[in-house]
Amino acid sequence: MIKPLFQRVLVAYNGSKSSLHAFMYGVMMAKSFKCKLKVVYVVDTDTIKKLTLTKFLMKEEGVEFKDDLQRDGDRGLEYVARLAKAKGVKIETEMRSGAVWAEIVKAADDYKADLLLIGGGEESGTSSMLRHGLAGMQDSEIIGSSHCSVMVVKHPHIEQFFKIL
Repeated sequence: MIKPLFQRVLVAYNGSKSSLHAFMYGVMMAKSFKCKLKVVYVVDTDTIKKLTLTKFLMKEEGVEFKDDLQRDGDRGLEYVARLAKAKGVKIETEMRSGAVWAEIVKAADDYKADLLLIGGGEESGTSSMLRHGLAGMQDSEIIGSSHCSVMVVKHPHIEQFFKIL
């Protein structure tokens, strides 16, 4: 018997609209293909460290910013867990800290993911990159470094499909 292509799917979630769309796509996959789903949020402590070392941020500001990102991550992971539960899908969630791309790749490896879902980036700018972590350059690092297949979700009507699921 041939095993399904996707048994374990990992979603990189950062609170952005595009990562929420990737999550929604993951929930639809979990329902359709009966695969396991895990959502990972990474607090980008690597960028905070670099900004502190270059004096762009004071040390206290860096600590405050990290705490803010952790709170955002907690809220975001709670939110997606509620959305998944409402759709009858059980998910696993995890928060990590470090360089976003490296932690996403490690999380996929640790989870033994068959597929990694990331959102197609519609945001740009320094504030967005700091707040949400997954930016174009990091997406490229994730795609290039991942040991499993990576799907960039750019579905324009995903929210409508998710509502009728």
